[in-house]
Amino acid sequence: MEDEGSLSLLSPRILFPFLIVALIWGGTWIVIRDQISTVPPTWSVCYRFIIASIGMMALAKLRGQPLLLPRSGHVWALCLGLSQFTMNFNFVYNAERFVTSGLVATLFALLMLPNALLGRLFLGRRLEPSFFVGTAIAIVGVALLFVQEYRAMPASGLDVLYGVLLTVGGILSASAANVLQAARRVQLLPLLTLLAWAMIYGVLLNAGLGFATVGMPVFDPRPSYMVGILYLGLLGSVVTFPLYFGIVRAIGPGKAAYNSTMVPVVAMGLSTLFEGYRWSLLAGAGGAIAMLGLLVAMRARTPKTARVSAG
Repeated sequence: MEDEGSLSLLSPRILFPFLIVALIWGGTWIVIRDQISTVPPTWSVCYRFIIASIGMMALAKLRGQPLLLPRSGHVWALCLGLSQFTMNFNFVYNAERFVTSGLVATLFALLMLPNALLGRLFLGRRLEPSFFVGTAIAIVGVALLFVQEYRAMPASGLDVLYGVLLTVGGILSASAANVLQAARRVQLLPLLTLLAWAMIYGVLLNAGLGFATVGMPVFDPRPSYMVGILYLGLLGSVVTFPLYFGIVRAIGPGKAAYNSTMVPVVAMGLSTLFEGYRWSLLAGAGGAIAMLGLLVAMRARTPKTARVSAG
């Protein structure tokens, strides 16, 4: 059995789910854009997690995990539902009203920074120098991708600023949820059960927010909208969140967030296939440099003394 203290992103039990999550989440950004065409973002988020919570409960049952949490577990589920499934997604969906999905995805690649800092502050997780070298290289690549996406946007400067601020809110909310997942008390809870209840709380919070801010629910009857809800709810949530948070629990939030470095490159690749996206020299250089940073960071291992035990 592989020593968990030596786990890195290149360990098979980490690498395969890491790649699956990046591929699926790389396709969600384009779908999210279509979700906010006529439906207020909060209601689209609510519909997504209605589907996801049902799917996660079914998955928990299938995998033999309990469907109920202890009372203290509901506190953590509520915190996760608020940070990840309410605040994060409302920030992201609203950001795409003002800037391109490519720009939002690119900015989200910076999730590794608050994850690493908060992980160090609250969890005591240390990281090897190669992680910081890889992060610095990846940031250069992300900066080039950001410039490329910014130049391609027709939006005004004020819209761009507002979209960027919303995206930063989403990054910080997601980072809080990532670090929460790696806390010892939360690791003691069954992951699928915790996620199912967090999504249920997310549905309730989003519904309350929707009624308070935009009024009665609005639904788009277009087949593409309904297929998008299913894709985001099942593949984009039920399949990916257990894999991603499993990675967070295994190697920490800092290195797990490197997944967000791959996502914009995957999104651009899918856009090339399905939307006719044309790679510029700037975009190609940014993507290559970001991937180089990822490869360098992949060599970093989780120090044994910094690991947070699951029990």
